[in-house]
Amino acid sequence: MGWTIPLLNGASTSTYATWASKRTFAVGDTLLFNFTTGFHTVAEVSQSANPDPCSSNDTLSLYSTSPATITLTRPGTHYYICTIIGHCQLGQKLTINVSHFAATAPESTLTSTPIGSPIPLPWSASPPAFNKVVPITLLVVALAFFY
Repeated sequence: MGWTIPLLNGASTSTYATWASKRTFAVGDTLLFNFTTGFHTVAEVSQSANPDPCSSNDTLSLYSTSPATITLTRPGTHYYICTIIGHCQLGQKLTINVSHFAATAPESTLTSTPIGSPIPLPWSASPPAFNKVVPITLLVVALAFFY
C-alpha cells in the first residue's frame, strides 16, 4: 500500500499500527516511505508535549519528497504522520518502538565444495560474452589514459 491514507485504500485506520506490531525495530534500521510527492508528507513528531497524535506542532523532521528514507538513530518511541490536513486523522500515522541494540544480520548457511570440485561461477549463466567485455575494457583504458 505504501505511505497513503488507509481508509481510501480499503484498509482500516489501524493498518500501520498492525504492521508495526508485527516487527521489531532497532537503532540502525531504515524506514522507507513510498508515497506520491505533492500528495503526502512524512513528519516525525514528538508526542511528549502534545497529546494529539496528529499534531505537527512539535515536528522533529519533515520529508516531502518520495521515497523518504529514515535511518533510526536513537532508541525510544517514534511517531510519524502525514502533515496534509485530515490524512493523519484518516489513519496515515505510524508509531514504532526502537530498541537500543542495532539489528543483526541473519546467520548465513555455509556450504562446502568437495576438494577438487570446480568452484561455481558467481553468475547463473555462462560468463559475459567477449563482445561485451572488450568495449568496457577499452573504455576503462581510454578513461585512464586521459585522466
